[in-house]
Amino acid sequence: MARPIWTGVLTFGLVTLPVGLYTATEDHTVHFHQLQRGTADRIRNKRVNERTGKEVDTDKIVKGYEIDEGEYVVVEPEELEEIAPRRSKVIDLAGFVDLRQVEPVYFARTYYVGPRGKEYVKVYELRRAALDRADKAGIATLTMRGKEYLTALRAQPGVLVLHTLHWADEVRDPADVVPELPQRRTKSDSKELRTAQQLIDALTIDWDPTDYHDTYEERVKKLVAAKRKGEEVVGEPEPPEATNVIDLMEVLSRSVEQGRSRGRTGGGKPATGKKQAVGKKEDLGALSKAELYERASAAGVPGRSKMTRDQLVEALAAQAA
Repeated sequence: MARPIWTGVLTFGLVTLPVGLYTATEDHTVHFHQLQRGTADRIRNKRVNERTGKEVDTDKIVKGYEIDEGEYVVVEPEELEEIAPRRSKVIDLAGFVDLRQVEPVYFARTYYVGPRGKEYVKVYELRRAALDRADKAGIATLTMRGKEYLTALRAQPGVLVLHTLHWADEVRDPADVVPELPQRRTKSDSKELRTAQQLIDALTIDWDPTDYHDTYEERVKKLVAAKRKGEEVVGEPEPPEATNVIDLMEVLSRSVEQGRSRGRTGGGKPATGKKQAVGKKEDLGALSKAELYERASAAGVPGRSKMTRDQLVEALAAQAA
């Protein structure tokens, strides 16, 4: 059983609930070591004095805030601890908001919140059920590991979750960082907009996270395995060319028809008794993983969500045979 990374209390009006925070996600990225080319020698990072070039022990390193070029104010860990918010063990809900009002760009990390003891389960579930019924998120600040966070507490089935949020001054204005943003909105009655909405309706599916997985990680592992055997690795096809604005309406219309022809029901599942025709294996080789998955979904291929690109090709070719 995982240990909490933070423990404290969650206050809800006059009700206080002892809780712990647990990491909700984990990283499955393929990690590489740094080696010197032509050898198996590992490369290590060292803390080196910029002026003397000598390595410095960790216990001799302090924090310095640069106030002018080459001029620093040294701050000790104890001094930072002294000015930390005194309520560092409290999640005090300041109010509740409609979670749909919080733009996704504000969300940073997610933690599960659990009660610290069986005697608190009833109070915990009462709070979770109340948040779930209200369909709102509680906003609070939290001090953890020497840093203060803005957080949103919300209910999921069976558990409370806490999202850390970016502060307002950490979120960039898109107009300052994204060039060529449109100066005006698309006309609400334009034919292109209505057709684009029809395309969204035609491709609407139920959200099931198990239908998706990290295909790039699989390709990295396949690359490593192939290089170990001395085999040649075939790269992915180039992305399609950008749509010509002149042909936009035609492309949208064809996309809508293609989406409707997949035989999907309103829930995003393939229609009963309808299977999309598939070609031979050599005809499928040039398709992207997303296109192959769409073919497999429409054809009702079992276990498709966990298949690699090559496995999808094999499965679709077997159905066509």
